[in-house]
Amino acid sequence: MKKGATKFVVFVFVVAAFLGVLPLIADAKSAGIEWEILVKEAEELYKAGNYSRGIIVAQKALELAEKNVGHNHPDVARSLNVLAILYQTIGEYTKAELLFKRSLAIFEKALGPNHLHVATSLNNLASLYYNQKENAKAEPLFKRSLAILEKALGPEHLYVAAGLNNGASL
Repeated sequence: MKKGATKFVVFVFVVAAFLGVLPLIADAKSAGIEWEILVKEAEELYKAGNYSRGIIVAQKALELAEKNVGHNHPDVARSLNVLAILYQTIGEYTKAELLFKRSLAIFEKALGPNHLHVATSLNNLASLYYNQKENAKAEPLFKRSLAILEKALGPEHLYVAAGLNNGASL
């Protein structure tokens, strides 16, 4: 596969996870309606290419989630992922990395190490490293993400195919 096509598949998987194609957690306590509206607005701004405004809105969503559900809730992790993807898109890789790592840690603690949201976070962090040509950091994250996806979704699922392609691109 051509290098440009590979980057596209990595990007598509990250965006699918970012835009909520992977289901959200059904949690008895959520960050609230206002938070959901802010997250959706940040996603729309991302799709529209308005990254600087998207960052402002995503930061507000993060602050609201932390206020409403604490610092270690999956809604906070989702907010971190949204913000990290926006920072990654504008080339703020150091900020994106810190946010992706924090999101991953929250999902692992809250949901366990083999949850689909953990796989998404691993893939997002791996994609960040891959885009910076840090394949040695990206490869084990892609592999772990793929293992979680295969176990949870089965070997024939579209996300598993995308994960296989991501790993093969290294």
